[in-house]
Amino acid sequence: MKRILSLVIVSIFCICKPASAQFETMKDSVVMLYGVVMTADSLDGIPSVSVSIKGSGRGTITNDQGVFSIVALKGDIIEFTSVGYKPKLAEIPRNLEGNQFSIVQLMVIDTQYLPATIIRPRPTREQFERDFVNMTVADDDLEIARKNTNEQTRRALMSILPADGKEAANYALRQQATRYSYQGTTPPINLMNPMAWAEFIKSWKRGDFKRKN
Repeated sequence: MKRILSLVIVSIFCICKPASAQFETMKDSVVMLYGVVMTADSLDGIPSVSVSIKGSGRGTITNDQGVFSIVALKGDIIEFTSVGYKPKLAEIPRNLEGNQFSIVQLMVIDTQYLPATIIRPRPTREQFERDFVNMTVADDDLEIARKNTNEQTRRALMSILPADGKEAANYALRQQATRYSYQGTTPPINLMNPMAWAEFIKSWKRGDFKRKN
């Protein structure tokens, strides 16, 4: 039993020793990086420069004076990017002694060439009046609403658009209710119904019975 216990203790010690050594190695490789980013010509601090560790997805930005700080590892490549300046790369030495490293990064202004702009003279009064009269103005919300609620437009849409599920169900229920209400009796004839004649005259005046080509 003592022999088995000794073997277990030795095994745990052998496992923990490499893990402890690996932790110490990782701890020794961590570096606190301090620095300032400045212009190469006037040595002015550049604010809001993106400082990122390449390939890690971590980074920070410089303050108003161009100062920054970030935690990195020995051997990491630091990338500096900013609008209007050429990007720069800096590497933390792998054989760095200690866990702190400072850097002064100079950035060069990147010249941007914009496309040419052609300035033309103003049109004459006659040209302006002609273009103003012939200009097509898009409809505003009020005009669009007026066109959408136009009676002729709505009647045209009613004649071509099929009924949806709710309308079809309501129509079927009304027809069924009408049949049930006259079940066992003779349905009335609307030939002498004044309301039916009034609706017929209105439909005739609207042109609902005209032949549509």
